[in-house]
Amino acid sequence: MSLNLHPMVNVAVKAARAAGSIINRAALDIESVRISQKKANDFVTEVDHAAEQAIIETLLTAYPGHGILAEESGREHGAKDSEFVWIIDPLDGTTNFIHGLPVYCVSIALAVKGKIEQAVVYDPTRNDLFTATKGRGAYLNDRRLRVSKRIHLKDALLSTGFPFRPGDNFANYLTMMGDVMKRTAGLRRPGAAALDLAYVAAGYTEGFFETGLQPWDVAAGSLLVTEAGGLVGNFTGEADFLDQQECLAGNPRIYGQLISILGKYSKFASAGEKAALRQARHAPINDPEGEGADEEEAPQEPEADSAPL
Repeated sequence: MSLNLHPMVNVAVKAARAAGSIINRAALDIESVRISQKKANDFVTEVDHAAEQAIIETLLTAYPGHGILAEESGREHGAKDSEFVWIIDPLDGTTNFIHGLPVYCVSIALAVKGKIEQAVVYDPTRNDLFTATKGRGAYLNDRRLRVSKRIHLKDALLSTGFPFRPGDNFANYLTMMGDVMKRTAGLRRPGAAALDLAYVAAGYTEGFFETGLQPWDVAAGSLLVTEAGGLVGNFTGEADFLDQQECLAGNPRIYGQLISILGKYSKFASAGEKAALRQARHAPINDPEGEGADEEEAPQEPEADSAPL
């Protein structure tokens, strides 16, 4: 690679590749990988732990005064009061990994005073390396990334994540998914949020949304999106989303249109919006929603499409 990467990104790349080597070796014999369950449908493997340890050792060897926030070990390692905190997901997409589905990645971000400034997302199955430094753009290997130029929601391909934890609001999600699917070209569920965000940055998809995510799921990917010209926030469009377990990303036009659809599903939606949503969800299935709702909403999409950037 000929890119002149920021020194901290270079260290993160070294860490990500070390983790990727561990993951690739384990993928050759997945049946022998020891798996445990953190919560219902939430798995962790010895590979997650080994990859995380390799990342932490690499980062702290280079920057012993930095803090660490990692999925498996939390804040156990690194300095506890540093302004520099590495946010790590050693294997995003563990469920895919243990089934042999090659859609997973390593995600490493650096937050400085709470703001994400460096990012690496590494897909070891494809040897795809996504990098970003705040103010210096986002890259896939040596190619500069830009978000998609599609502006109409009906042409947009979106990705999401399905609820899988006990206590998740499945009914709410199904309503939300139906609300989005009828307006778009397609909805996908790859299974690794960091890659979903990287793909928005690369222009492969126009947008991404998911609830229940932790900072290590979205920290690196969010910087990739913004450095590629996209927008990231919660479902109401607030940019301070990292700890809110609610993430929406997209190119600027699609992002704006998705807020108008997803805002009412946000935990930050108004009481009136939440009440209307509950009422709509309990309406009979044969309710003429296709006629009434579409007649009201159809004129609004061109209006959103023509909104300024």
